[in-house]
Amino acid sequence: MTSEPLLYAQDVNARATEFLERREFGDWTDIDEGELAAWLGESKAHCAAFWRLEAAWDRTHRLAALKAERLERPFSADVEPARPWFRSAAAAVAVAVIGVSLGVYALWPQGTVYRTPVGGREIITLADGSQIELNTNTELETQITKDLRSVRLIRGEAYFRIQHDEARPFVVMASGKRITDIGTVFTVRDDAGSVRVALLEGKARFDAGGNPVVMKPGDKIIATADRLTVSHDLPQTLAVDLGWRRGVVIFQRTSLAQVAAEFNRYNETKLVIADPKIAELTVGGTFPANNVELFGRMASEILGLHVVHRENKIVISR
Repeated sequence: MTSEPLLYAQDVNARATEFLERREFGDWTDIDEGELAAWLGESKAHCAAFWRLEAAWDRTHRLAALKAERLERPFSADVEPARPWFRSAAAAVAVAVIGVSLGVYALWPQGTVYRTPVGGREIITLADGSQIELNTNTELETQITKDLRSVRLIRGEAYFRIQHDEARPFVVMASGKRITDIGTVFTVRDDAGSVRVALLEGKARFDAGGNPVVMKPGDKIIATADRLTVSHDLPQTLAVDLGWRRGVVIFQRTSLAQVAAEFNRYNETKLVIADPKIAELTVGGTFPANNVELFGRMASEILGLHVVHRENKIVISR
């Protein structure tokens, strides 16, 4: 009797093969791209199956050859072009997916999960020489095999310095968005589904289910469930955003509301702006990320605000 895990793996791989075939040979649209993104977002098993199939297929360069062959054939509008060669080849590649411990179940459990606490940082060096630096309260899962290099950012923020490998693209997934390295240094931050990507060096491809955006150094993308904005920042601005790598937070005409939100990422003691009238006051300066008490003293002594310590809170009012 065929086991349930094997049946599940076969179903997942069949769906992955269908998506790949439609993308490479059909009339692929933004709707198709959104459907693929939604399917990938449903399960790590879906991601593992599709990426492994895609990586293996690309590595053999068979897709390019088969597409050329298809273009050379006369087309009849009355007959649907048969593609048994695609199914057969995809099935051959699929053996690698299904054959690993009854399918995709064994692909992700072999990955490694890294976590940092509130206020913590950690640098990970991968086997290929790539480095990932985790910011405060961050969790991600790496999946590195001979065919695949992928990371799922579950929450938080990370800085990536990736060793480029054309045969194994490095993919980062965050809230259903996909960032593919093209020899790259970049950061990714996920705030409850709002994904921010900033590119410092090289190139990267950002895909949120529509037309992919190829990023160049200085580009910054903010993507939510229904909106995507692209901007370009000077190196100095990007350096401000990366202050956390030196253990500091940098504010430039930043509202007290934003200051509180940023400090609260790094500290168990939370800043509370109790008076909405002062929430829009702006401040500037560089502060140790884990010393919210220092900012409280500054708010009292320099800004003349009322600061009260209450258990694990620092309450600021007029």
